Amino acid sequence: MQTDADSNDVTEHPRDDKSRPYLCTVCDKRFTQRGNLNVHKRIHAGEKPFECTVCDKRFTQRGHLNVHKRIHAGEKPFLCTVCDKRYITKRQLNGHKTSHTGEKPFVCTMCNKRFIQRESLSRHRKIHTEVNVHLCSQCEKQFSHQHDLQRHMNIHRGKYKCTECGKCCRDSSELAVHRRSHSGEKPFECHVCGKRFTTSHHLVVHSRIHSGEKPFECRVCDKAFIWPGSLYIHMRVHTGEKPYKCSLCNKSFSQSSSLQQHKRHVHSNRRPYHCPYCGKLFKIHIELKYHVRIHTDAKPYSCRHCLDCFRLRSQLKTHLLKSHNEGTWLTCDICQKKFSHSGDLKVHVQRHEAVKPYVCSECPKRFCTVAELRLHHLVHSEYKQFSCGLCDRLFKHKENVKRHFKKCSAERGVTGVLL
Repeated sequence: MQTDADSNDVTEHPRDDKSRPYLCTVCDKRFTQRGNLNVHKRIHAGEKPFECTVCDKRFTQRGHLNVHKRIHAGEKPFLCTVCDKRYITKRQLNGHKTSHTGEKPFVCTMCNKRFIQRESLSRHRKIHTEVNVHLCSQCEKQFSHQHDLQRHMNIHRGKYKCTECGKCCRDSSELAVHRRSHSGEKPFECHVCGKRFTTSHHLVVHSRIHSGEKPFECRVCDKAFIWPGSLYIHMRVHTGEKPYKCSLCNKSFSQSSSLQQHKRHVHSNRRPYHCPYCGKLFKIHIELKYHVRIHTDAKPYSCRHCLDCFRLRSQLKTHLLKSHNEGTWLTCDICQKKFSHSGDLKVHVQRHEAVKPYVCSECPKRFCTVAELRLHHLVHSEYKQFSCGLCDRLFKHKENVKRHFKKCSAERGVTGVLL
């Protein structure tokens, strides 16, 4: 049926001004040709006349079938000239190219989250409109597309599980990237400073440190960010939104990663990462990374004003404040004590106010910090997190393993190892 375009009709094709006289009477989408409308009608009718002879999957268009056949043939004709990765369709290649440029041109007007592809933005918008939202039955996380939910469910099913640490990933490519955290493989190198990265996207974002580019700006306070995700999370400072709630202690967080880290730190005793020098066990990889520097004496953070070097960035920040008056002190309004880090000030103020948000699950005792709660947990548990790297004997407290290690190393004639 041919229908004249209504002057008040909102076009589905803002990129051009072509006349679209053919109207779908089911969803009001318009088309330039009758043939395109007829093909579109198969979506509503559920008609898929083109069948793959290998796997019996069916398609609404012959062209879609031809593209699908490349999966069985292993054919990937579209080559990325940057990394030599190949793709089945040109559209997939164009989407991949943005991983090298860091470009995410499609922006959600509701939350400022950015996307590589227009289709990803369209799926994301359904979260805000609550249309066709798919809910995970395991963790109640919401997804705008069934395919995204299916990938997420692979995490709960353990389909793509790391054999080193047990982490579960959404798909094989995500698992391959994760495995680099264990192997130490970082194939992408910055040509300015030589720093290496596990993914090309991380390299692209890192390069903005050298260029000074911060393309993602907050419309409320004008603060700018290198990462689009950082802006998205920053907006919660203005809204006060903390959508991620711990089911064990009801504490809320602005980021999903913060909630997961909280659960590992506070509510779990699992420590899959161990120090090769002293055997100490850790809950997260970054803690092990910082700890190993004690043994290797690595100090990657150097002061630009003097020759002092530091193991941690936070130590450098404190040094700059105390020795070179660079930066801003944070002052307690109650006692005027000064701090270099906001986290230390927050804990300090909690002590003034007698706020103790961390409660022992075994007894009524409460604590100001996670570290104090973890130390207290040892009273109720036989868990021993400190291990001698020479004889594998386990200890509850660091001081005990230090004393033992000195004796053990002397008996074995081991020298030159720091603890």
